[in-house]
Amino acid sequence: MLLKKQTVWLLTMLSLVVVLSVYYVTSDGKSNLATTDQEESKAGEETAKGDEDIISSVSGDEAFEEKRLTQMDERSKMREDLTEVAGSTDLPAEEISAAKDQLDQLDEIAQKEELLETMIKAMDYEDVLVQADGNNVKITVKADEPSRTQANKIIQEVKNELGKLEAVAVEFQVKK
Repeated sequence: MLLKKQTVWLLTMLSLVVVLSVYYVTSDGKSNLATTDQEESKAGEETAKGDEDIISSVSGDEAFEEKRLTQMDERSKMREDLTEVAGSTDLPAEEISAAKDQLDQLDEIAQKEELLETMIKAMDYEDVLVQADGNNVKITVKADEPSRTQANKIIQEVKNELGKLEAVAVEFQVKK
């Protein structure tokens, strides 16, 4: 059983490498990494100010997809590590149980993110990326223009769906 899981993870990672390779080969060669880093540092500064709800704007599909791929890669690595711990026979039962609980929590977070993405897309947005981390939720929305009223609607819907949260950040990615 463990060998099959390892094979699946290997094939998944190889597929990801192939997809990324094709994407970078077929892209026009322009890099938005410098602007993305600047925008991320600005967003980090806004977060450091202690704002509960943050609105910023980012341009470019590349940054949006990069975030999604990074999130998927991190989750895959966490699942792989936790599955390895949960499948181990050398560890105490408490550690194995904790690993299984973390796996369940990871799956629950992924389901909530998917639900929120579907719900926000239903509000007439082209694409949405939800990143939940404990009581913090960061939402990236692809829209025509940033709007505080739309951000407030999204924040309210998220809070209605998930209950009490420490912070909800809405970031708009402006369509070109």
